[in-house]
Amino acid sequence: MTTPALLPLSGRRIPTLSPGASSFPHHRATLRLSEKFILLLILSAFITLCFGAFFFLPDNSKHKRFDFGLEDVLIPHIESEKEARHSSRQVIHGVGAHDEHRHREEEESLRDKIRADHERALQEAKEKLRKSKEELKAEIQTEKTKVAEDLKKKDGPKPLPPVPMPKLVGVNDGDPGDPDTKEKRDKIREMMKHAWDSYRQYGWGHNELKPLAKKGHSTNIFGNSQMGATIVDALDTLYIMGLHDEFKDGQEWIEQNLDFSVNAEVSVFEVNIRFIGGLLAAYYLSGQEVFKVKAVQLAEKLLPAFNTPTGIPWAMVNLKSGVGRNWGWASAGSSILAEFGTLHMEFVHLTYLTGNPAYYQKVMHIRKLLAKMDRPNGLYPNYLNPRTGRWGQHHTSVGGLGDSFYEYLLKAWLMSDKTDTEARKTYDDAIEAIERHLIRKSNGGLTFIGEWKNGHLERKMGHLTCFAGGMFALGADGSPDDKAGHYLQLGAEIAHTCHESYDRTVLKLGPEAFKFDSGLEAVAVRQNEKYYILRPEVIETYWYMWRFTHDPKYRQWGWEAAQAIDKYCRVSGGFSGVKDVYSSNPTYDDVQQSFFLAETLKYLYLLFSSDELLPLENWVFNTEAHPLPVLHLGNITLPGSETQR
Repeated sequence: MTTPALLPLSGRRIPTLSPGASSFPHHRATLRLSEKFILLLILSAFITLCFGAFFFLPDNSKHKRFDFGLEDVLIPHIESEKEARHSSRQVIHGVGAHDEHRHREEEESLRDKIRADHERALQEAKEKLRKSKEELKAEIQTEKTKVAEDLKKKDGPKPLPPVPMPKLVGVNDGDPGDPDTKEKRDKIREMMKHAWDSYRQYGWGHNELKPLAKKGHSTNIFGNSQMGATIVDALDTLYIMGLHDEFKDGQEWIEQNLDFSVNAEVSVFEVNIRFIGGLLAAYYLSGQEVFKVKAVQLAEKLLPAFNTPTGIPWAMVNLKSGVGRNWGWASAGSSILAEFGTLHMEFVHLTYLTGNPAYYQKVMHIRKLLAKMDRPNGLYPNYLNPRTGRWGQHHTSVGGLGDSFYEYLLKAWLMSDKTDTEARKTYDDAIEAIERHLIRKSNGGLTFIGEWKNGHLERKMGHLTCFAGGMFALGADGSPDDKAGHYLQLGAEIAHTCHESYDRTVLKLGPEAFKFDSGLEAVAVRQNEKYYILRPEVIETYWYMWRFTHDPKYRQWGWEAAQAIDKYCRVSGGFSGVKDVYSSNPTYDDVQQSFFLAETLKYLYLLFSSDELLPLENWVFNTEAHPLPVLHLGNITLPGSETQR
């Protein structure tokens, strides 16, 4: 008879019958198979035990691991009963006995170690329980501080590269000389101190102040977070006025509290001109490194706003998430010309101070994109869609929504020490189109700048537009075709018109907007255009006209405005805007704007100072009146740019 063959199956051997074999094998064969089967079961149990030890014993890195593996248990190929019995005896009585002894020793050692660890942990727990609540709190705080410091070292900002400080001239004093002018300047300084002290007392750390309610105030441009906008905006004004104790208070708050990792959606434009501009100016004036570091930290938070299909930034960005969006009211989700066009000055300085080309490249990309676009009548519409790269509705203004775009073209040229000729050419072309299409003379002989809306001119001028008088004067030198005299004269005419808008009110303060038709000139018609919110643009133009002409009427007009502000806007808790400049008994709006300290009072102080204070050959003021030094770039290449010259 044919004996059964042993075929492998999953590592085990099972009996099968050859074809034609009897169903009942010999008794001897049956005995041999039973012995083998029992032997294999014993071996299988032993292997299972080894695997269990290998996988389920505790794995402690301090202890030597029980390294019983397959290589320790060799199952030989069984060819005969004798070999099988010999192999099994060798495994069970030889290797098994030795390793079982070793296993017991390992387990004992392991138990000893675990017992020692438990004893130590128990002892530590007992010691903790003996400590007071205060001691435990102190220990926890120490650990938290250590972790925070370690994280700060790991993730902290990289040190900024050393760069040469631009030539700084006229950062303080500016004594006007004659006693009368000095007395007026001292009065402006006192007004600044009243505004600051009130904010310090009632609104400290908040963005702005409600001077009647005597509490903090904020608007959605700051994301309703307490970022101390008034502190940052006012720093350089405090410095040039010599209010150094107040400046130091502001610096300490910034060092300890100004945090940009907040979950707040902010206006890219407003945060750039007020915060980055204010911090950079404070750095250049005082030399305090903290202001530069904070400016760079904030700028990094604004960069995600440029992540659009065109590179035209969103109007708003969340400082924490980096998510951007546009104002819902702006022409089908468009970005606004005056917002994305008012970044150049600050971003060029950021690249200069950090060596990071990204800032310079972002603003130059905007300029190049605009240069390629068609402009209706040579005018820049106020709206541009950041997704499509197309203009929104054809509305052009030198006032709100457009104003500072033109200002920054001129100031980019001035700030580059007049080497950025591309910016100057773009400015000249824009002003030529504005003159042709927007500037008119009223029947009463007042020169005004209207607004272009869908193919026709609206004969209305906003308070914001009044800055243009100073811009024309500032840009007169360097005008093409020997037009310097023409633009200085144009600046004077705009200054006169804006003065008339003040003079024709009851309070001698200018309305938000004024018309030139139906027999009314330089007068507000709508109730919602009759308010004055402590705006600086008219006084800004007076100052520029004074610097370029020294005509005493500009100081006189400025003093009239200062007296009116002190008389009608001053309250015990600061300064407030008024809702109707044509009413002898006006209602307050109860907001002390941060730009009142940054701009209005600064321009008044400069108007009554000598020209040696912040001379225009060395300083260029951003649109929030923060002075930034001229960068003499003739021998310097900004990272990411071609040689300026």
